[in-house]
Amino acid sequence: MANLVHNERVKLRATLFNTAAASCIALGVLAPIVAAFYGLGTRPPLFWLLIGAIIWLTAAGALHAAAVRSLRRLRDD
Repeated sequence: MANLVHNERVKLRATLFNTAAASCIALGVLAPIVAAFYGLGTRPPLFWLLIGAIIWLTAAGALHAAAVRSLRRLRDD
């Protein structure tokens, strides 16, 4: 029974990391693209949009990697 509880906690932690990674993509990559496409707010230079997208994608990749690493802690039995 302890392994089952442990595994569920590990899966919950992995889900948290993966959801945070998806939020990074939505907030840092997709939202500025949509805002620039529809002309909402001030329009930053393309260079800064690309730098921001790279930073947010890197953060998303790190969070996703943390999710994958945490799933390695699942126990058998």
